[in-house]
Amino acid sequence: MNKVILMGRLTRDPEVRYSQGEQPMAIARYSLAVDRRQARNNGGDEQTADFINCVAFGRAGEFAEKYFHKGTKIAVTGRIQTGSYTNKDGVKVYTTDVVVEEQEFAESKNASGSEGGYGNGGYSAGRSAAPSGAGDGFMNIPDGIDEELPFN
Repeated sequence: MNKVILMGRLTRDPEVRYSQGEQPMAIARYSLAVDRRQARNNGGDEQTADFINCVAFGRAGEFAEKYFHKGTKIAVTGRIQTGSYTNKDGVKVYTTDVVVEEQEFAESKNASGSEGGYGNGGYSAGRSAAPSGAGDGFMNIPDGIDEELPFN
């Protein structure tokens, strides 16, 4: 089984490109800083981070382009994919990426202090959930995602 679950903060805005052809597909690449706790020799915890490269295709890539920004805390599920290529110097380079199957906000917009979040759990690309966040019991829906909702 190849299943990955991560929660972390974006280290930069997603880099999005579109495939060529009749039906261009969004390909978003971003890096997550994921906390890693390590026990120190003196008994305390030392916190470091792993920087995990992620790639999201199609609608998930479009969602990342539109709503994710540097510093946004997100949760991702997907699978690990390895590959290799030969760079321009003739050196073989090995890659490891998480191919995103689901992605969603992991904190509210107010908690993050950035423009990237919409509620605890929020809208998730690849699902039909809508953003939460209003204190009155109603969900706030960001502009421009009406076509993605399962109801109108």
